[in-house]
Amino acid sequence: MEIRNDWTKEEIKAIFDKPVLELIYEAATVHRQHNDPSEVQVCTLLSIKTGGCPEDCAYCPQAARYHTDVKVHKLLDVDFVMEKAKKAQESGSTRFCMGAAWREVRDNRDFDKVIEMVSGVNSLGMEVCCTLGMLTETQAQKLKDAGLYAYNHNLDTSEEHYEEIISTRTYDDRLETIDNVRKAEISVCSGGIIGLGEANEDRIGMLHTLATMSEHPESVPVNALVPVPGTPLEDQEKVSVWDMVRMIATARIIMPRAMVRLSAGRVRMSVEEQALCFLAGANSIFAGDELLTTPNPEVDQDKAMFQTLNLKPRASFKGAAAEKFLV
Repeated sequence: MEIRNDWTKEEIKAIFDKPVLELIYEAATVHRQHNDPSEVQVCTLLSIKTGGCPEDCAYCPQAARYHTDVKVHKLLDVDFVMEKAKKAQESGSTRFCMGAAWREVRDNRDFDKVIEMVSGVNSLGMEVCCTLGMLTETQAQKLKDAGLYAYNHNLDTSEEHYEEIISTRTYDDRLETIDNVRKAEISVCSGGIIGLGEANEDRIGMLHTLATMSEHPESVPVNALVPVPGTPLEDQEKVSVWDMVRMIATARIIMPRAMVRLSAGRVRMSVEEQALCFLAGANSIFAGDELLTTPNPEVDQDKAMFQTLNLKPRASFKGAAAEKFLV
């Protein structure tokens, strides 16, 4: 199957709307053409600076304006982060992502510490990823020079629905950061969240934006909202597994070589539901008992699931992203 960047919304909708079993079958077929279906990359996500964020993302417990149970903490020490990275590697993770609750990166001592963290984790032989908010081209290059492999910057939702969720930065701001990451030749990790009160048209719109970028993101996280008390979206209903499967399968078909990440919301899914997602083309998960500030399945549970489903952890620096970024 050829890699296309000229998908229309109508074409994506036709795929998205297929009978679910037919959709899963097609996605599974495409997945096998481009990936080893028995491999799933295990990633660990650590919040290196938590809470106190000036943004107003309606889903996020780290926004300073919402009254949630999140305990604010300043940027972690480099040594502590390195210990966490080593433990993650020992438990099977091959990618280590560090998240800071910042609106944007500022050129200060905290950024210097992050650069040190990136360099340290890179020296372990893990794929290093960061999600730090908006980023300039110069800052992206500094991270690249320190050994950053990937940068996460989610679109969250469609451009049309975006203003219902966030008012403190624009959709174009997000796209500009992704462009800056691309210019620095860092692997792009960008996806979104479902369950924000959006319509199917918004889910299709977000996938359309990702699939028509000049280059597909190497990594596409599909998150199900985990409603947090104190946030504007605290009363949202649980996302159905079939909604997750439709998103994952459609993403797999239109972006065949991307890592499609079964991300937030996994803690509320059974092994059987997760197996459907893997069948539909998901080939990455986040391990560890917490995803930034929301709960996640424990490592032992994931090991048992991998054993049951005969899955194996995917090695670092493998596949389309590695071919491009590690020449």
